[in-house]
Amino acid sequence: MNLASWLWRKATGDETVYITERFGVRSLHIGSDTIQSAMRLARPNDLELAYTRSMMGFLLFNEWPERVLMVGLGGGSLAKFVYHRLPWVRVEVVELNPQVVAIARQCFHVPADDARLTVKIGDGAECMAQPGEGADAILADGYDGNSQVAELSSRSFYEACRQRLNARGVLVVNLWGSDRRFNEYLQRIESAFPAGTLCLPAEKPGNVIVFAFRDAPWSPQWDALARKGCELEARYGLEFSRFVGGLKKMNRNDSERLYV
Repeated sequence: MNLASWLWRKATGDETVYITERFGVRSLHIGSDTIQSAMRLARPNDLELAYTRSMMGFLLFNEWPERVLMVGLGGGSLAKFVYHRLPWVRVEVVELNPQVVAIARQCFHVPADDARLTVKIGDGAECMAQPGEGADAILADGYDGNSQVAELSSRSFYEACRQRLNARGVLVVNLWGSDRRFNEYLQRIESAFPAGTLCLPAEKPGNVIVFAFRDAPWSPQWDALARKGCELEARYGLEFSRFVGGLKKMNRNDSERLYV
């Protein structure tokens, strides 16, 4: 199926995945008009949406991951960014909908599988519950057209993620701050990760990124975090300095340090 056949499709019957283009940005929709993923055509490997950039904030706490596991592909923005900008990392993505994988490969420049990138069609919750290779970071973005996928927001799923993380590993979860069950989801993550969690509000109001740590991290001092943010910002072109400032808004801290 060519690109033109996907453009401007509306979600009717079984046709739940479609794309739109506006002002040089191609967007993916799954089951509703909500934008699930976006790609600027002139810069296809950049992170167009603020929440995806914020999810990369985990690098403040685990700067050199070797293996990243992603639950949910969408348009593949995060997979592409890690693949192209962190060339030492191996990336595995689990996506339930084969239609999403097809459109991501055809229309959003997701590369073919190779030694560093694997995209598997399967149930992310089932995959996480089974024994498998450990990961230094797990990125979970499990939404359908309207809400969090129940299987990807349960305490058992979050506990399975913790079991799959390597030492110093971090789970990164995208939540909608306006969701009436936001506090419930956050409490499940906190319960599954007693070592500590942090919340980072994305620049565009609505999304909140949760970092959940397998092992108790240090309570970093602000000046050290600021230096690290500047280094990462120069390396990747993402607003890590803003991420450091954003961490003050939803987490315990004092004038010297951030408490995890």
